[in-house]
Amino acid sequence: MRPRRLGLLAALLSLAACSGSLDPEQARTCRRALPTLVPAGARVTVLRTAAGPQERSVRIDFAQEREGRSTVPRYAVCQFSGLSRTDLSGLTSDRGPVGGAALYLLKHYYLDTPDAALAEPGAG
Repeated sequence: MRPRRLGLLAALLSLAACSGSLDPEQARTCRRALPTLVPAGARVTVLRTAAGPQERSVRIDFAQEREGRSTVPRYAVCQFSGLSRTDLSGLTSDRGPVGGAALYLLKHYYLDTPDAALAEPGAG
């Protein structure tokens, strides 16, 4: 009976490890959204990237830096749909959710542009 429990525990731990793994394409998509969350002229420095709190989500902790001002610690959580690995279905920051038209415009007119690629902060 005991070996069976150990096997079950090992299987559960293995599943938990898989669910917490980070998809590099999702992380890239989330990093590309970060500059849209800060004021114009602010610099974004990625501090940490990890699996988010929900399934198919990524959390990025970052610093917002502006000349003459203190560095502000921030975070963003990107949620991805089941349609494709990189279909952004939600974006929430420490200042609240990005929704409606803003999320639509971000997805359809910014994330896959050369401007987004140039503005993408490093992986940290």
